[in-house]
Amino acid sequence: MPDTVQVDGSLDAFDRKILEELAENGRISVAELAEKVGLSKTPCQNRFKRLITEGFIQGFKAILNPAKMNLDHIAFAEVKLTNTQEDALNSFNAAVRKIKEVEECHMIAGRFDYLLKIRTRDIKKYRLVLGERISNLPYVASTSTNVAMETVKERG
Repeated sequence: MPDTVQVDGSLDAFDRKILEELAENGRISVAELAEKVGLSKTPCQNRFKRLITEGFIQGFKAILNPAKMNLDHIAFAEVKLTNTQEDALNSFNAAVRKIKEVEECHMIAGRFDYLLKIRTRDIKKYRLVLGERISNLPYVASTSTNVAMETVKERG
């Protein structure tokens, strides 16, 4: 099988397997990765480098333990905007990226415009972040909060 992305731009079975293995363990050695996906070391390393260069792999990071860092309070804030024209969306997007407690921000098609995942040490800190930072973001009309009682599955 060729050591490149297929003509139609899709990934072949080896590429997909490499990505699956790396998603589970980003610290795996190239030799171990090659063994797991059924390639020799050099073709595996070439594919690995190409997947990075072509943007399939965006980077590597440490997965921190939020409980050890006293950051195990998770809230999901539904945010409704007063204006959803492109300039307003861009303004909101730029501002929300600056709030470190916001782990994720998703534009939603539904009864509200954005869903934010916010991680803080406790409900008191969350109230401060919501009241002083999120509610003051550009074009925010209203927010509604859902607090996570337990995390059953989370991808790191």
